[in-house]
Amino acid sequence: MPNRLARSTSPYLLQHADNPVDWQEWGAEAFAEARRRDVPVLVSTGYAACHWCHVMAHESFEDEATATEMNAWFVNVKVDREERPDVDAVHMAATTAMTGQGGWPMTTFCTPDGQVFYAGTYFPDRPHPQLPSFRQVLAAVSEAWRERREEVLASSERIAAALAAMVPASGAVPGPDDLEAAVARLAAEEDVVHGGFGGAPKFPPSMVCEFLLRHAARTGSPVAAGLVQRTLTAMARSGTADQVGGGFARYAVDAGWVVPHFEKMLYDNALLARVYLHSWRATGDAEHRRVAEHACEFLVRDLRTPQGAFAASLDADTPVPDADGHVRAVEGATYVWTPGDLVEVLGLDDGPWAAELLGVTEAGTFEHGTSTARLTRDPGPEVERWERVRERLAAARADRPQPARDDKVVLAWNGLAVAALAEAGALLERPDLLLAAHEAAGFLLDVHRVDGSWRRVSRDGVVGRPAAVLEDLADLAEGLLALHAATGERRFFDVALELGQEVLARFRGEDGLLDVADVDPALSAARAGAGSPSDPSDGATPSGGSAAAGVLLTLGALTGEARFRDAAVAALGAAGAVAAASPRFAGWGLAVAEALADGPREVAVIGASADAGTAALHRVALAGTAPGLVVARGVPGDAVPELLAQRDLVGGLAAAYVCRGQVCEVPTTSPQDLAAAVGARGE
Repeated sequence: MPNRLARSTSPYLLQHADNPVDWQEWGAEAFAEARRRDVPVLVSTGYAACHWCHVMAHESFEDEATATEMNAWFVNVKVDREERPDVDAVHMAATTAMTGQGGWPMTTFCTPDGQVFYAGTYFPDRPHPQLPSFRQVLAAVSEAWRERREEVLASSERIAAALAAMVPASGAVPGPDDLEAAVARLAAEEDVVHGGFGGAPKFPPSMVCEFLLRHAARTGSPVAAGLVQRTLTAMARSGTADQVGGGFARYAVDAGWVVPHFEKMLYDNALLARVYLHSWRATGDAEHRRVAEHACEFLVRDLRTPQGAFAASLDADTPVPDADGHVRAVEGATYVWTPGDLVEVLGLDDGPWAAELLGVTEAGTFEHGTSTARLTRDPGPEVERWERVRERLAAARADRPQPARDDKVVLAWNGLAVAALAEAGALLERPDLLLAAHEAAGFLLDVHRVDGSWRRVSRDGVVGRPAAVLEDLADLAEGLLALHAATGERRFFDVALELGQEVLARFRGEDGLLDVADVDPALSAARAGAGSPSDPSDGATPSGGSAAAGVLLTLGALTGEARFRDAAVAALGAAGAVAAASPRFAGWGLAVAEALADGPREVAVIGASADAGTAALHRVALAGTAPGLVVARGVPGDAVPELLAQRDLVGGLAAAYVCRGQVCEVPTTSPQDLAAAVGARGE
């Protein structure tokens, strides 16, 4: 019989709905049941695209004997970390504090009040030299709860106190000297052989690259420009980039970017599409333009839902039937090739040529003699041949078994996708991409706000229960502001303004912005009453605080209201503390600090909506590279946003007003003069 997860909107939770484990979702009911039964709560946290989550599910959660023990000794709670980032953050902090490392699947045991007393990640179904079996863990934890309760409670109180003491440091807002120092620190951490920063596993540093692009634009730094160019080019040609289908896998398991962990996340691809677009905008690099365009096409083709929003991820594994008709999950099966595969698809002329270009060898670079596809050189001189080959490979690959898709819609990540597609549609003159951004934004505004309150997730057009957190509001506003800049549609600005006002009203704490507005009692207990934490570091996505700082800074420029700018500056203090310790984990905060250092510059384009002169000035404004450049387009008489107020035509012609802090230079009707004022590259 299905367990209580059958009513969930999370595809990850639904994957466990037929387990013999009596799973239920995180909530007050689970903890009330634990108090009534006087048993601990077992919390298992993961996400749909997680390979090892699937492994543990198959080994343990589908096993009747294991499930019997779990049901007898614990209240069992399944958490989708993408739906409940607040639960994930608190329990991951506890796991890391206890074991020195974190990851998913994450297994935590807590008291009926919510205090964690034991934690780990993946546990195998049988003893391992470094790990006990999961059933051994279950027995030991249950025995300790029954026989050594005081010891368990003392442990939980120590962990709660330690978590409560983990208060994020707040530093100074990064100024010009700090930004220069961050570039120098990043240069020292560059992998000069393979590109990128650090060693394996190697994650795509999209937000760090955004910072470097902005720093190079503001200062002309050749160091920053070289760092970002080498990093983006290395990733563009790597096995982490899907050379055939576009987009990127989540990370490379090796330092050389050869073998990816094959899951493909919406947030990575939205952020990477945008930064490659910005690199092309700044340098004219044709390869970076192709990567941006292919990533956007991947979003629309493979992640778009029937409702027009974007799914969370594609799985790392592909279900592959064997000779006996049994289906097994094979990592990367959709994506890898042999030389024989290429000859079969492309023939004796293009097949060997493609194998050489893509690094597909007889020995293989992955498993069982297969190879990942990566570009061994710039295909520029032969790009037309490569594009024809790429289309044929994509058609052949479409006939293979495909990875599963987590089709829940996450508000924050969709906001990032809207921003990328809106800018790409405008800059690349791709109306289809701009329309995709427009339709996704419309869905989010129509579905994810219920009785005035924003919700984090939906699926199949049905909104879920989890409330939106800070990153949801901030990233949605980021997307809406990008769409407003691209289209001039007022409703997108109006909602972004409402989101900024809600951030100020509900997410401000004594020491900065809070990741969660309404604290979950069980999470507060896990931190000795200190509430939910706020993580100031930019990891796979911008932190809530950094994302909000960027939005608030833009709103301050558009409205002229000091309260938005002041709040943005205050929020950047947390990013400053992270940047001082490790700029690789403060990329978005540093990018926002670059915008602050530059002003940011503001451009008001005034002219008739159908006028060619207006359109020309608007295109140039959007092509500007000034950090955090704020663009608004309107007709004479417009007063919302305030940046447009009291602006008029000049000599009867469309005009652009370039300002800082609403203090403007002499307006221009010349696209060439505007380009010089905003750092737009000439054609």
